[in-house]
Amino acid sequence: MDRKEPGNPLPAVRTGTLVSGPMIRTRSMVVQQKTGRPAQFEITADARGSLLAWLERRGGTVEDFAFPSRANPDAHLSTRQFARLVDEWVTAIGLPSEEYATHSLRRTKASLIYKATGNLRAIQILLGHSKIENTVRYLGVDVDDALSLSEATEI
Repeated sequence: MDRKEPGNPLPAVRTGTLVSGPMIRTRSMVVQQKTGRPAQFEITADARGSLLAWLERRGGTVEDFAFPSRANPDAHLSTRQFARLVDEWVTAIGLPSEEYATHSLRRTKASLIYKATGNLRAIQILLGHSKIENTVRYLGVDVDDALSLSEATEI
């Protein structure tokens, strides 16, 4: 990406970071807005299929933004445009739009991974946090969580 994007860096991803030859990668990378550090993310099989169909439909080169602006095809989709799309998608599937946004979706996956594994360090890496304290605060981990993990571990 050329610059840090406020909010969600995903709209500024270039096609070349998503593809390897004619295939969609299983992982890619974005630059975190707050830290300027790169963070990897998974591209699930369903997402790869959708991305492939989208990129074939829109055409272009690996240097193009994967998600171009509606107003300016040489620019990427803005954070505001991306948020509006997510709002439309959430509404279209019948969920309350006030409960879902681009950031809450990011937090949801991290929370689910944490609940399944209890591995704060893995979540820290996935989110690109520089300090474990930020990850703890982000997930809302509290004493009850720590005690539950402790009780579930037999020695």
